[in-house]
Amino acid sequence: MDSAKAPVVSIPSYLEKHYWWAYIHPNAIRFFDHQPIINFILWGNYAKLRNAALAEMGDALPGQTLQVACAYGDLTPHLADRVAAGGGRLDVIDIVPAQLRNVRRKLKADAPVRLLNMDSADLNFPDASYDRAIVYLLFHEQPVEHREKTLAEIFRVVKPGGKVVIVDYAKPDWWHPWRYWFKPVLGYLEPFALDLWKHKLTTWMPAPWSKTEWPRQSYFGGLYQKIVITR
Repeated sequence: MDSAKAPVVSIPSYLEKHYWWAYIHPNAIRFFDHQPIINFILWGNYAKLRNAALAEMGDALPGQTLQVACAYGDLTPHLADRVAAGGGRLDVIDIVPAQLRNVRRKLKADAPVRLLNMDSADLNFPDASYDRAIVYLLFHEQPVEHREKTLAEIFRVVKPGGKVVIVDYAKPDWWHPWRYWFKPVLGYLEPFALDLWKHKLTTWMPAPWSKTEWPRQSYFGGLYQKIVITR
């Protein structure tokens, strides 16, 4: 398993300001990265969302797979197993070095994975480098400008015909019992998340993909969504 030896990339100010308590402080990483806690935060939906994303990726993944940003829980080890089964390679990028170190401890010693310190909005890869990409619960944490750049970079580095799987928040159905009291909580803790309540994720995609109605599935009364894009 290789790791990037390039200089550490600067952490964006929005991440330092709004998410130091969740992703940057070492105590936060030690606290949050446990299956019961992550499952609680996602209202018991972690396994369902993880499995839905993995099912779209496939059981055996040849070629090059990109995971855009680390994720708490066991998504990456499961994804790495599928990449190994296909004889491929998985690159996991993240802007926070501590997150990459945290993922490393969860992987098998021989996992075909590279951990790369990189900004999702400025991927240091050539065009059409990857056969597929997965973005798991990232976009609700990004301000609009960073979200748009990240999406543009993903479309740039995934090969034509490649698949992009996105799992994230969405606006829950009107009848959802937690819709009204959870909204201010989410707005306080995740200041950019309500963008995904107000707009479709395609809003921030580059043309011509922003004009396409991609296959989309809702979960837990619409609070979560999975979008599958063919590049």
